[in-house]
Amino acid sequence: MSDNEPKASTNFIRQIIDADLASGKHATVKTRFPPEPNGYLHIGHAKSIVLNFGIARDYGGTCNLRFDDTNPHKENQEFVDSIINDVRWLGYDWDDRLYYASDYFEQLYGFAVELIRTGKAYVCDLTAEEVRQRRGTLTEPGKESPYRSRSIDENLDLFVRMRAGEFPDGARTLRARIDMASPNLNLRDPVLYRIRHGVIHHQTGEAWCIYPMYDYTHPISDALEGITHSLCTLEFEDHRPLYDWTLDNISIGCHPQQIEFSRLNLQYTVMSKRKLTQLVGEGHVAGWDDPRMPTIAGLRRRGYTPASIRDFCHRIGITKSDNTVEMGLLENCIREDLDRTAPRRMAVLRPLKVVITDYPVGRAEELVAPNHPKDETMGSRTVVFEREVYIDREDFREEAPSSYKRLVRGGEVRLRNAYVIRCDEVVKDAAGAVVELRCSHDPATLGHNPEGRKVRGVIHWAPASRAIPAEVRLYDRLFTVPSPDADKDRDFKSYLNPESLVTIEGCMLEPSLAAADGDARFQFEREGYFWQDASESTPERPVYNRIVTLRDSWAKIESKGAP
Repeated sequence: MSDNEPKASTNFIRQIIDADLASGKHATVKTRFPPEPNGYLHIGHAKSIVLNFGIARDYGGTCNLRFDDTNPHKENQEFVDSIINDVRWLGYDWDDRLYYASDYFEQLYGFAVELIRTGKAYVCDLTAEEVRQRRGTLTEPGKESPYRSRSIDENLDLFVRMRAGEFPDGARTLRARIDMASPNLNLRDPVLYRIRHGVIHHQTGEAWCIYPMYDYTHPISDALEGITHSLCTLEFEDHRPLYDWTLDNISIGCHPQQIEFSRLNLQYTVMSKRKLTQLVGEGHVAGWDDPRMPTIAGLRRRGYTPASIRDFCHRIGITKSDNTVEMGLLENCIREDLDRTAPRRMAVLRPLKVVITDYPVGRAEELVAPNHPKDETMGSRTVVFEREVYIDREDFREEAPSSYKRLVRGGEVRLRNAYVIRCDEVVKDAAGAVVELRCSHDPATLGHNPEGRKVRGVIHWAPASRAIPAEVRLYDRLFTVPSPDADKDRDFKSYLNPESLVTIEGCMLEPSLAAADGDARFQFEREGYFWQDASESTPERPVYNRIVTLRDSWAKIESKGAP
């Protein structure tokens, strides 16, 4: 990411940091981004990435990347690698500060022993269901475990044996001894360690069969790394007392401040990792990086730019209030980025052959077309005009009202950056389908408007003998309603949009796209913004993904009520 990227606008977190630095509480700022490697990152994680790394950058501090890898049943190296790639792609780096919670397993174990020795933790034999039953409610206190009064020596012995693998999964846990009558349910003797046999941890292998819980691991990991401000989403607000209790009751010299902010909720998608896993596992999408997914990998494969996602995260801001962001805002961020930066090209998605009968056979005329109509510094390219070209089927009607600004029988239209042509004859097959148009051209209209008559409009085209055959994938929103998981009585997958992917084969692209940079994005004139899907393309058959339409086609739908 460029160091010249503007500093984000102030928010309540930055105000806290400003006060801490002014008071001398901290001399520098240290943040961290701590994902769990149990899936791919999504756009909600991007908000946290931009916040944590952005604050570190703006205050001249540091931001660590740390994996919360305490649940090996759901975690693997694929997810670790994908997260590293995503954070880097967004433009951020952590230098040599890549950490894993598993780096601290021995220290975490030592702190647990300390809690046992001070009488603040005990080994409990209750099953998970029994613990839940005795936890109580918001209005009723919980019931103490019958094992809560075990002696320190017995707890130490049992905990050592837990680590040695003597007990099966679920037989015992280590719990904090806090307050079973606390109004905060998270303080009712929470579990600190559980037994997990039969898994190979992606970092520690088979070295451990007991694993610490997130609420215990997270504050200690923060403290060991010297984090000053531990930024997390609002669902952890009720967990903050446990965060503080953990650090207050062990021998550790650092106590970071946990600060919560609202998570990102985005329309027309789901943010639950469990539900995203369902979409992948049940085959509703082609994988975590499916271009319809809200994952960073999916957005990248669709063609979104890092700058557009960072811009989106800055625009939505940081608050304490939960809200839902319109999908249109994310789409506008990429539109604005690409409107400035994307060269223009012509692509005929549904080809209809046009024979220009009065144009010389075998002639190939090189015409100059600007790469960007608003930016002369982007230069120009050559397009070859010849006797036979393709236009889009949707740009022709045999008969049409005067409001139709494209080609009709007997009417004229300009081919972009080329001549005005007139449709003289329509050729049909035995079934009555139009298969070819026979047209004439006006040689005097290259770079000039015809005299004495008005041309209906301007359409794009591709030279028939030189055009590049391609497959084009028109991606759209994954769901048909803004909040697919809001209805608790209906499966969110029932709102999947059957037109979220429309694949068009046999498209014809202008020849200059053959030499396109693999990372280049283009505006296919009058169609939208596209880029080549490197994972699906071959030299013989490039595949282009639609990143976003030229205009918000959903605005009209939303104004009438979602389908």
